[in-house]
Amino acid sequence: MSRIVLGSHVALRFQLALADGTRVEGTAPDEAPWEVVIGQGDLPEGLERCLLGLAAGERGRFFVAAADAYGDKEDKAREILPRGDFPTDVDLIPGMAFSFTLPDGHEAMGQVVAVAETGVEVDFSHPLAGHDLIFDVDVVAVGGH
Repeated sequence: MSRIVLGSHVALRFQLALADGTRVEGTAPDEAPWEVVIGQGDLPEGLERCLLGLAAGERGRFFVAAADAYGDKEDKAREILPRGDFPTDVDLIPGMAFSFTLPDGHEAMGQVVAVAETGVEVDFSHPLAGHDLIFDVDVVAVGGH
């Protein structure tokens, strides 16, 4: 029976919640499992460490601290963007999320922190940064590397 090691191709179903139990996302029982490669950054490092050694058919509930998941929110991830960079027909309020195209062409998500007449403060930290997480995982299959 193959066990999860670095480089394993793994199919899994999961439920993700904040430490207070608030559900964030997950796979439905009738939905195809997620397929990831352990060690390639598909999952938070803290969760990958918890999965090492598991085999197909095994389940687990894992607490992953913010530092081992998506890190802490960082002040350096905040930027003030011109109000003109946002749609004029949108009433901007703190907490709103937007997708931004970076100069290199990649997409990044940002969350509005504060709105002023001339600028909008946006936090580009991962939306789950600063949160301790609970993962309920069902390992469906484990393949070689």
